[in-house]
Formats: sequence, C-alpha cells, structure tokens
Amino acid sequence: MDLSKKLQSTDSLFADENLFPAENPTERELLTKYENTPAYIYKEATDASAAVAQEIASLIREKQSQNKKCVLGLATGSTPLGVYKELVKLHKEEGLSFENVVSFNLDEYFPMDPSSSHSYHHFMHKNLFDHVDVLPENIHIPAGNISLDQVHDFCLDYEEKIKSAGGIDLQLLGIGRTGHIGFNEPGARSNSHTRIIVLDTLTRRDASNSFNGIHNVPQRAITMGVGTIMSAKKVILMALGENKANIIKKAVEGNVTPLLPASFLQNHPNARFIIDSAAASDLIRVKTPWLVASCDWDDERLVRKAVVWLCQKTDKPILKLTDKDYNDNGLSDLIVIFGSAYSLNIKVFNDLQSTITGWPGGKPNADDSRRPERAEPAQKRVVVFSPHPDDDVISMGGTLIRLADQGHDVHVAYQVSGNVAVSDEYANRFISFHNSFSNYIDEGNEKQKAMYDKLVAHLKEKEDGDIDLPELRKLKSLIRRMEAKAACRYSGIRSKNVHFLDLPFYETGKAQKAPISEKDVRIVMDFLNEIKPHQIFAAGDLSDPHGTHRVCLDAILIALEQLKDEDWMQESWIWLYRGAWAEWDIDQIEMAVPISPQELLKKREAIFRHQSQKEGAMFMGNDDREFWQRAEDRNHATAELYNQLGMAEYEAIEAFVRYYP
Repeated sequence: MDLSKKLQSTDSLFADENLFPAENPTERELLTKYENTPAYIYKEATDASAAVAQEIASLIREKQSQNKKCVLGLATGSTPLGVYKELVKLHKEEGLSFENVVSFNLDEYFPMDPSSSHSYHHFMHKNLFDHVDVLPENIHIPAGNISLDQVHDFCLDYEEKIKSAGGIDLQLLGIGRTGHIGFNEPGARSNSHTRIIVLDTLTRRDASNSFNGIHNVPQRAITMGVGTIMSAKKVILMALGENKANIIKKAVEGNVTPLLPASFLQNHPNARFIIDSAAASDLIRVKTPWLVASCDWDDERLVRKAVVWLCQKTDKPILKLTDKDYNDNGLSDLIVIFGSAYSLNIKVFNDLQSTITGWPGGKPNADDSRRPERAEPAQKRVVVFSPHPDDDVISMGGTLIRLADQGHDVHVAYQVSGNVAVSDEYANRFISFHNSFSNYIDEGNEKQKAMYDKLVAHLKEKEDGDIDLPELRKLKSLIRRMEAKAACRYSGIRSKNVHFLDLPFYETGKAQKAPISEKDVRIVMDFLNEIKPHQIFAAGDLSDPHGTHRVCLDAILIALEQLKDEDWMQESWIWLYRGAWAEWDIDQIEMAVPISPQELLKKREAIFRHQSQKEGAMFMGNDDREFWQRAEDRNHATAELYNQLGMAEYEAIEAFVRYYP
C-alpha cells in the first residue's frame, strides 16, 4: 500500500506501532514529521487499553524470567481503567502473576483518608490490587492522611523507596486538560520530585463529578515530580476521548514548556503517547493529512474537509476560493483532479447546501434525491433516544419540536433515570413540599410521616460519597420523570409516547456505573420491536469511552445489530446527534436542521422544564454556562459557520450524522 492510501486507510491510520514496520521507518517519519514525541493512534479506547496492558504483562513476564522485580509506576482516573481491567483478565485467564511487581502510585489527594471512596488507595484496590496476587508490602501509594508537618519527610522517603527498588521500569501516565502529568500542574519544574502541590482550578472542576461538586474536591495533593517521572526507564502516556485532543496536540506537536508539564516527555529517551482516534483528532496528520503527504481524494468527505479548512484559513466563502488559494496551501492536487477551483467550489458548495433541510422527517411529495431524508412515508414513526432525561431537548430540541409539528409519530425514550444528577437539596425541597401538602389535604398520614422522617434523617446524616437510600433514589428518579414529561408536553409530544427505559447499568447509586449487560440490551430491543421506527435518533458521543452517553449508545448499537434481520429494520434510518458540549465537524454533517428564532426560544423553554438541572445541577463539568446557554451557543456557531462558507444565514442549526449499521 502506498503512503497516500495508507494515510486514508481506517485500518492503518488507527492502529498500533506495527503500522510502521521497522524495515520501512521513512513512512512513519513522514507522517509524524510535525510530532516531537512518538504517538501511536488506536481506533478505539479498548484497543489502546489492551495494547498497553499487553506491554505491561510482557514486562512483568520478562522480569520474572530474569528473577527480578518489575517496578511499575501507576496512574489513576478514568483513562487507565481499561488497562487495569485487561490486566485482571490476564491474571485470571492466563495466569499472569503479580508476585514480582512493586508498584508506586503517582499521587493522592491531600487531605484524604485511604478508606474514602474518593481516595486513590480505594481506586487502586477496587480496580486492580484486590483482584491480582500482588504482595501488600509491594504496594506504595502517597499518604493523604498524614499531618502537614509530616509531608516533607514522607516525600523524601517515597523517593528513597523508588531508588531502593531499582527505579521505575515503566511509568503509566494520564494527562489532565491543564497538561498535568501526575498532579504536576502548569509551572512545574523539570527536576521536581515528590512533593505537595496546590491543584489547578480546572483540574478540580474536572474531578468535581466524582466528588458531587467542586467544593468537595481537595485543594492540594501529594504527587511524584516531573523529575521522578522522567527518571523512569520507560513512560507510556495514555489519552482517550476528544476532550483530550487539544492538550494532546500541544503536548505532542508544541514546544517544551513548564506551562505544559506533559511536554517535558519530549525529552525522555523512551516515552510514547498511546491515544485513541478521538484524542488524536487535532493532530496534523489526522486533522489536515494533506499537509503531511499526498492524499487519496476519492473520499468525498475528505475533499469537503479540505475545502472547509481552506475557507477558514483564508477567511473566504467556498465560492470565492481561487486556484492560487489551493496552490498556496498545499491543496494543488485537488485542482489537478477537479480541473479548476470553480468546478471544485461548485461541487462542495452544492454538497453542503444539500445537507440543509427544514424537514428532518423528510418532505412529503418532494424530490428527495438531494435531500438528507426520504419523502416517504410522509408521516414516520420516530424514536428519539435520550441518554438522560434532558439530552433530547438540549441536543436536538428544535428538531424534536419540528418533527412533532410536521405530524410525525414521535416517541422519546429516556434510557436512564438520571437520579444521580438530582442534588440532595433539591430533593429535600420536594420532600418538604409533599409533607406539607399531605398535611394540608388529610391532616397527615402515619405511613407518609414515617417515610418523611426516614428521608429527612438520611439526608441529615448522609456524608459525601454515601449512596442514597433506595427510596431517595426513587424520589429523585420521579423528579426527573416529571420534568421530562413537562418538556415533552411543551414540545408537542403526546404523553403516551414518552417512555422511561431505566436501564439497569445506571442504577448503582454512584457516579461510577456498572458495565452494560444483556438485560440493558434486551430492554432496548424490546422497545424498538414494539415501535418499529422509520427513524431513530441517538446521542452519538462516540469519543466518551466511560460515560453514560457512550454506554447508552452501545446498548442501542448492539440492539440494532441483533435486530438487523427484522423487516422493519430494512426501512429504518439512524441519525446521531451530539451532546451539550460539542458539535459534529461540518465535513461530517449529513443533515443540518435550521432553527428559527421562535423555535430556539421554544427549545430554551423546553430545557427550562428540567428545573433540577438548572438550579445547582450536579454534573455541569468544567463549563460555567447553563445547559440552555451551551446548546444555543453551539447552535448559533454551527449556523454562523454555514454562513461564513456562503450558505444562507440562519439563526441556529442542529446537526446530525447518519449511522449505517
């Protein structure tokens, strides 16, 4: 396969280091010429995790054959979870022993009791140590429960223990969105060692979901230093998901700077970045491959992507691009293929124009050859899957309203209860109201009073990290249901068409959910078989390897695979929307639904029906904007991008990509 073909091959672009055989290193050198440290891209997060686990296992076995200890530096957080899962599997199924392993963890919050569910002691034992035969005396994790005046001596002793063990053979790292490795925040020195540090606000925000709010996240931590990490014989930094794409680009392609501690790894003689396709999406070889090598331009999406990029670079609409613009920016191949800028511009303009439709369910009695959706049947059965009980109106509320207004039989299926996202304070308000109202109606009821006393006592005694009582979880689920029903009514969806699937994987009572099960898939299958939809809309957050949205999508995709031979499936089209934080890139969009100012206001009002997620919402992430603001800003930005490319000027646009089972 020549290089241009290889660059465009999904199987080779998203693969491990074997993509570039040792006998032909010039290919990798060419493709990675903008990268300052080795980065290997895997299509899926699971593939990346399995590869790293196999490398760790090989090192353990190699050291065992030499009768030596294997010293591992270990990380916490969501990124290495897949690695630890694979290592446990290798231990149980292939007999991989950890008896010769000595481990040193990167960091720990301070102060933090080891028994806390938020501690990294708890994390490591729960996800790895309790499931393998590692010796307790070989486990080393920074202590978050010592006094402040003991920290200095503890850190010196931690460094000495690493040296006494012979140094770290392999250090596993994640990367924070500040560019931190361990908890070495921007400004860390390259020769720093284990010490106590103050956490960056962004780092604390990113951890806030696990702590039920940023106010519960410790402000300090004990961490290995950059110098400690750099002394490891081998370093593997993992990054998964598109929220890491920007920082990965800077760490891999940017300059070495203390303002981005991960960039120091460019100076390590044996460091590698292992990333999935989403985390790699901003790298030059992925985002703009024509700047790296000649491309195979048979892919129409790649052509569109290149032209849109050129428009943004030159600040011109599509129809004003010239031959010189293409030649000056490394896209002369396109002019050779299409003959002139004029011919290419017209083609791409028409392709993008044809994605825009005011009829997301198809326009009846119209020529649909250049439309995203079919004209027939004129009234379709539509299923909108919403992972949480507000994702539907946040992500595609304008389209939902349009589908209902245009007479389609629209069903909304909420996949999880969303009870974890209801704050205790908000639930307490409803408990108090119900108690007061019950007393007003019938002067009290002993059973109701007992339940009221039980819930109030639980909320008063509940500590951070405690699981809600089943009764409280049921109440919080009911709050989310009532809000979802109100939003659907306002959007024109009939009450009988509102469905709550309550997938079991979600019902752990904690932020961390159970793996997807056959029962989850069966619930989705039974629902789809009941409705037999012509259209399915689902949240397409493909880059979220551990979150609820990704698990909910997996349940749908597995169900669709099981149902692929059903007659109704042959006529069913699947459209993917994005969540509140990001939108599809314009070269990916296959259906763009314009939203008028009036419809946008109606969408906002539908989002407002989810009041529990407006007042002190639990999982706002690192964005201070409320959900309705994020949605409107995103929809405005998509419309503005179409406008800049020379299309009609719309108030807002919601975008979709078609999924082919």
